[in-house]
Amino acid sequence: MKILLTAISPQRSRAKKSELDTLLADFVERTARYYPCETRFFASESELFAFTDKSSARTPIHIILLDSTGKQFPSEAFAAHLGKLRDNGTQQILFAIGPADGWSKDSRAKAQLLLSLGQMTLPHELARVVLAEQIYRACTILAGHPYHSGH
Repeated sequence: MKILLTAISPQRSRAKKSELDTLLADFVERTARYYPCETRFFASESELFAFTDKSSARTPIHIILLDSTGKQFPSEAFAAHLGKLRDNGTQQILFAIGPADGWSKDSRAKAQLLLSLGQMTLPHELARVVLAEQIYRACTILAGHPYHSGH
């Protein structure tokens, strides 16, 4: 199973490297010990979905959009959800953080899951780090690794 962490981000807003980029890269590298994992940026929703439509995988990409109205999971339940996708043969999971004004109705309809990190609003750069850490945590939970203390 391959994990893609994506975001809709205009080129001008990602020009400089930040500490958050370093944290993101660290969690992506840690996750890659369990599953291939990469980050990718898209200029628009249409560019993101053009990418998903061109996928050469045997199965369609499983699309999870981050959305403030989405489902919230405790870490253990999120891990169980990813484990179920893995066990059901999902080849690629794409997590996407949307544009500043939120996902369009059409994009939301294309997702298999709308996921919320919580009720608080986070800057997109920080949301990417939180998401990457939770994906890594889910991998460690599924592997029985002690990183997750259960509280």
